[in-house]
Amino acid sequence: MNILSNLLSGVTNPSNPSRPKKKRRRIEIKSEREIEIMRQAATIVATVLKEISEMVEPGMSTADLDTYAEKRIRQMGATPSFKGYYGFPGSICSCLNHEVVHGIPSAKKVICSGDVLKVDTGAYYQGFHGDSCITIPIEEVKPEVSQLIRVANETLYKGIEQVKAGKYLLDIAGAIEDHAQTYGYSIVEDYTGHGVGRNLHEDPSVFNFRTRELPNVKLRAGMTLAIEPILNAGTKFTRTLSDRWTVVTVDNSLSAQFEHTVLVTTDGYEILTDRTKV
Repeated sequence: MNILSNLLSGVTNPSNPSRPKKKRRRIEIKSEREIEIMRQAATIVATVLKEISEMVEPGMSTADLDTYAEKRIRQMGATPSFKGYYGFPGSICSCLNHEVVHGIPSAKKVICSGDVLKVDTGAYYQGFHGDSCITIPIEEVKPEVSQLIRVANETLYKGIEQVKAGKYLLDIAGAIEDHAQTYGYSIVEDYTGHGVGRNLHEDPSVFNFRTRELPNVKLRAGMTLAIEPILNAGTKFTRTLSDRWTVVTVDNSLSAQFEHTVLVTTDGYEILTDRTKV
């Protein structure tokens, strides 16, 4: 989930965050015990997203997926991180095509062949959160759509490859920006990644583009980051719909996003929400 908490943004409407204004809290370094709990929370998230990717088909609604996600999260001993968060009504954020982030699941949103579906979810387990997002092509999609999704996923991993104790947030941001621009895609700048742990959104803000507006934090082993670049086929600019949550591209171009919860280690990283391991 991409919103910045009130702590970070200094705003009361999380669907329209601004740049950080308040004094930033100390970035938490997780202990081995806390990291192990986060592995379990993240595994729950990875399991749910993998199952959704395998079950989704035309004719289903995004509300169907939300019901399934909440049931599975609770079956595994966790609670949905998103449900009730600043009043958000769903256990997943579900976005179709030109919807960028924070889409509210609805029985009226029926999934069709050729759609681009983004599913973002989190699980709260024994005091800690896991957070991840995937983009799913529904059946056959056009080649240019397939490329957007592929590059969005590659972009995430380009950023993750920069994660290592002693490196900086700007290393992540630069790798993400460079790969996206190679293909001519724009990066949504209004929504960032974030620290994750006891709170769904913690310091630091993990940006996806080079900027001097946010602190260039040095990475330390034990940090846990939600890295989540969003690529648009057209302009980077977005607007929020009247529901005060759903964000869409202003030019109705397609959008794709991938996210992982990542642990910073002394010699690199560990992807806690790795779906290939569940």
